[in-house]
Amino acid sequence: MLAELQNSIGNDVLMGLAQAVGAIALCAAVVALCGWQSVHVEREAAVSMVRGLVQMVLVGAVLALLLSGSLPIGSLILLMMTIAAAFTAARRLKGMSGALPLCFWSIGGGAGTIIAVMLVTRSLQPDISILVPVGSMIIANAMNACAQAIERFRAEILAHVGQIEAGLSLGAEPSITVATYLQSGVYASLLPRLDMMKSLGLVWIPGVMAGMVVSGANPVYAAIYQFIVVAMILAASGITGLVAVVLMRAQVFSAAAQLTLRPTETQRTG
Repeated sequence: MLAELQNSIGNDVLMGLAQAVGAIALCAAVVALCGWQSVHVEREAAVSMVRGLVQMVLVGAVLALLLSGSLPIGSLILLMMTIAAAFTAARRLKGMSGALPLCFWSIGGGAGTIIAVMLVTRSLQPDISILVPVGSMIIANAMNACAQAIERFRAEILAHVGQIEAGLSLGAEPSITVATYLQSGVYASLLPRLDMMKSLGLVWIPGVMAGMVVSGANPVYAAIYQFIVVAMILAASGITGLVAVVLMRAQVFSAAAQLTLRPTETQRTG
């Protein structure tokens, strides 16, 4: 029986690798087509595909070993994912001081709050085979929301330095001078998730529902649970975006209420 199980797992892995080769070949053809139009992403695409495949194989191997793990182990895995997400988001915010801790607390605050609420309300089971996949989706979306909120907030401030300093010179509070730009940053982090919610079931059927249906769950229940997951992603993104811009707002003003964020020479001439 054990030998049959090992053979079955081995066959599944070999079939998966063969399918992955087919997917890589298709991506390579698209990259070549882009190169024909002088859009050169060959190196980045190759690195991304290799990293993606290796990372997913490693994740699958780890989950196979920890499939019977407890809630603390699942929480530790999600914490490591949050740290990795913070590093990824911070890399997109080049030149910004304190980007890494800002991203970590924003992503952790947004995703962590929502995952905790889902566990308390039993919307998410502590079973590691459910906790980690669903939690990772929430963390990944929180990561994107963090970067989008900060990028928009920073861009708005850099584009309106004169107006902000004029308001400060007239005695306005720093938070008042950037209130409109803060709102813009939070909205930018929510917009993709709002569009995702609107298109749910019409444009795409997400993976959680598809996986539940394939595994034999009631399709109606699977659809409702998928909606819950997407709603939690929206909530986590909102919290993350709000925390990110509020923390950044505290960084862009000095103790004397002076604006410290300035356009670089490249941004001025660009």
